[in-house]
Amino acid sequence: MALYPYFDIILRSVAVYFFMTIALRIFGKKELSQLNTADIILILLISNSVQNAMVGPDTSLSGGLIAALALFIINFIIKKLTHKYKGLNNLLLDKPEILIHNGKLDFKALSKLDISHEELKEAAREHGLEHLTDIKLAMLEIDGTISIISQDKKNLKQTHYKRKHNRKNLQNF
Repeated sequence: MALYPYFDIILRSVAVYFFMTIALRIFGKKELSQLNTADIILILLISNSVQNAMVGPDTSLSGGLIAALALFIINFIIKKLTHKYKGLNNLLLDKPEILIHNGKLDFKALSKLDISHEELKEAAREHGLEHLTDIKLAMLEIDGTISIISQDKKNLKQTHYKRKHNRKNLQNF
């Protein structure tokens, strides 16, 4: 049976996909644009460590292509299912988080998300706001951006602040 080894590769690849999805959900929600050097190294090492788990002893071109195809297909299916089923979407995908509501900081959320006071002030300045109390609503969006709606409805301004993870905060300017 010539198809059995390829079926084995498909099953292994799908298992690794689900493992990685669950592991990334548990250990953090960084987006690709937010990766630092340590994150890239981690991803490269993980991909190297799970390669054999996906293809087993088959190191042929066809084995690698079958594994890649299985990953693309399962990713496509998961995206379709998360759009169709809200429960699965909630389980697998992150949700926006409220950081500030009516000028009041949510310290629990900020701590959980590892967002510093300085980083929040930087996002406010990027939105043209001088004080955090001028913020009606600040949200960490699922793509890593911090959206801010000001208290002043006359001077609404749209900007795009992309969160930078794991960088040293500037204490003194």
